[in-house]
Amino acid sequence: MWLDKVKRVYGDDLDITWKNFSLEQVNNKEPENKVWDREDVTQARSLLSQIAAEAARNQGRELYEKFHLALLIARHGGDGRLALNEEAPLVELAGQVGLDVEQFKADLKDPGHAKKIGKEHEEAVKEGIFGTPTFIFENGETCYIKTFIPPDEDALAEFEHFVAIASDRPYIGEIKRPQPPWPKGALD
Repeated sequence: MWLDKVKRVYGDDLDITWKNFSLEQVNNKEPENKVWDREDVTQARSLLSQIAAEAARNQGRELYEKFHLALLIARHGGDGRLALNEEAPLVELAGQVGLDVEQFKADLKDPGHAKKIGKEHEEAVKEGIFGTPTFIFENGETCYIKTFIPPDEDALAEFEHFVAIASDRPYIGEIKRPQPPWPKGALD
């Protein structure tokens, strides 16, 4: 994925801290019914995948990052779209990246993960965050970006241009292209 390509160049000089945010909750017609409070987490579109990421995080940062990247690729890359509310594919993915699968399955049942997801979501909303991905920079600036995954040869330049505009130019409030749904020629 895009940030993984950038991280390979920057290495430890780029610290990415992933936090939870529920687009399903943002779009919930009954916002008082919190997605993370559901008894059956498979009834939410992506809550189980967020819980799975937290279960992976329990096994250390390196394994979490491998799982998170594999999850993003399985959902957004290639031919398939991994179901985010089915346990079996998430467990299979955990095994593929080297997680202790039995520990992972046990951690999927931990109700504390859903609480953490809800807490992080509500903290983000209080900060004005409305969508993903939203970047929060060291200087406190925040910016949501809607983008395609750039080709490998453009990944680093796109990231650096984005950071320069989003982090260092707080007076730029919005850039939007008028051709819906995406800029002409972006997918050619």
